Amino acid sequence: MSDSLPLRDRYFALIDEIVQSTLKGKISSQEQVYQMLLKGVTAGTGEVFELVLSDRLNSTQQQVDTEKDELKQAKATRSLRAMKTIQSQWQRAEQQNKVAEAITSAVREITLADSSERLAAFLRASDPNRKNPLTLQQIQQVSKSLQQFAQANPDFQQISEGITRGVTSWQRLQDHLISWMYEQSRGTLGFGGVPGEKGPWATWAKQVNSQIPQALFRTLAMEQSAIDFAQQRSGMSLSDWVEIAVILQSLQRGLVNWFDQQPYNVKAGSNLSISTYLTFAVIWSLLANGFSNTAPLYSAACHQVMLQILRTFAQRPYFPLYGGIFASFSGSYLRDALDYLNEPLQQTEGTQEKARILTLLGYSQRAMGQYRRSSEFHTAALEIARNAGDRACEIANFNHLSRTCVAEKMYAEAINYSQRALILSRQTGDRTGEANALVNLGYSEVMQAQQTEQTEPETYEMAINYLQQGLALSERLGDLQSKALCFSSLGIAYLVIGQPQAAIKHLEDGLQTAQISGDLYLQGLNLANLAEAYYQLQNQEKAVYTGVLGMYLLNQIASNEWRKTAGLLTILQGQVGAEAFSQILQQNRSKIISVIGVDGYDYIPQLLDEYRQSM
Repeated sequence: MSDSLPLRDRYFALIDEIVQSTLKGKISSQEQVYQMLLKGVTAGTGEVFELVLSDRLNSTQQQVDTEKDELKQAKATRSLRAMKTIQSQWQRAEQQNKVAEAITSAVREITLADSSERLAAFLRASDPNRKNPLTLQQIQQVSKSLQQFAQANPDFQQISEGITRGVTSWQRLQDHLISWMYEQSRGTLGFGGVPGEKGPWATWAKQVNSQIPQALFRTLAMEQSAIDFAQQRSGMSLSDWVEIAVILQSLQRGLVNWFDQQPYNVKAGSNLSISTYLTFAVIWSLLANGFSNTAPLYSAACHQVMLQILRTFAQRPYFPLYGGIFASFSGSYLRDALDYLNEPLQQTEGTQEKARILTLLGYSQRAMGQYRRSSEFHTAALEIARNAGDRACEIANFNHLSRTCVAEKMYAEAINYSQRALILSRQTGDRTGEANALVNLGYSEVMQAQQTEQTEPETYEMAINYLQQGLALSERLGDLQSKALCFSSLGIAYLVIGQPQAAIKHLEDGLQTAQISGDLYLQGLNLANLAEAYYQLQNQEKAVYTGVLGMYLLNQIASNEWRKTAGLLTILQGQVGAEAFSQILQQNRSKIISVIGVDGYDYIPQLLDEYRQSM
């Protein structure tokens, strides 16, 4: 077959050659057809080959359908069968060609980039958000190709070495990817654990041989600052940085894949996937912060990886538009860490993914009592979501703004936002948004009625009816996050109107649902409000028990609302006396430890002292 022939004629000749060789018995396997296609079809010309093959298939099919001569029809049928083999093997060859083109393109992008852009080019090539993302095996092929350019520039050798070492370390870690989950105390899952002893980082630190990754894992295992780790490694080599990137990205993707495939507990699986995305995004952001002064190139690369993770996360079906802080997302080194995601996101253009991440940040800021920042995040997210046509995200931010306005005692604005969320959710058929809007509308009206000291029962009845509608809808949807919020809001509403017994039922249901959904903020909030309900019923023991748990959990996520509960506990301590208060704690010690551990139990007196000293 002559290469001088026009492309279409060359491909007609190639197809005829394969068909005739098949009919004559010279080709006896599909693998031979595959190899001939790989050799005969020039990269980047697949569309031309497909058009030529389609023409041959159609004309041969027509011959089979219309030919009267049995011998000629039989030959056409055999030819058609051979062409269908070509078609199936072409799909395989085309996929291989696409992979080869992607690898070649990645190598070209890295080698042609300026020295300041080479690392960014490598990260773009390995971005999981690309249309046809490279697998780890294909990234290894990029590494081998880069070695050919090592003499031209040492950066290429460094990137290649980093990939190779990172893959080697990941292969050692694979067998220990989730083993740490079965070592956790009290059967808990997630990234928390006894510092330095249990949890993923301590387990993984024992498995890697490379010095820098091992040091990073030990830093995280001890709940020390990833910022300090980066600041102390200003002389880190390019190969070391790439090695860390390959390891962390492989761990994150491996964990998410495993959690996503847990059929026995979809909610636990998705909650742990959410936790994984958040944890690794925060770690990259902390590293970016640490490298910002000493190694700006590495800092920018860390931001790039973090945003890739967040973009992937924002596209997942379980992205939490109505939740933000999860029980498995724990450990003191992560407290307030979501703040670090603010700066790089401000530098990113308005996208649907950015709107969703800002929604998450807004929720988290509200949980921590940062209401102004919460409103800023949600307002920005609302505008981006509206422009991107992401109605579910737009409705979620109306709902969140309503909730934040309630926290700031701006009840008229809260009602307005919830009404807009309700109208838009019904127009678009967003049932989850509707459930949350009903809850927020009822909650806002209850709080407004209390502020204006309205006493008419029908005022509260209408508001509570909205709450009950929201609860019924969330139960039908099976949406645990919305259901937890509904129970919590109903409990608070009954507290406000002086029905503590009714409040307790809903708050206990809310606590149980929040524990299942994994929302640490709602767990703490329900416990804090249970303490208030028991206090109103003069059940001092239960008020102390639920109060200390709520205070501790809220403090752990840096929510200022822990102070309100600490105030109630201080009043209780004054009423029953210090000795009786201590006896109540001791009597409930085992139950308290089962929730927050021995360290949490021992920290309770210190928290109360901290509150009293700040008064």
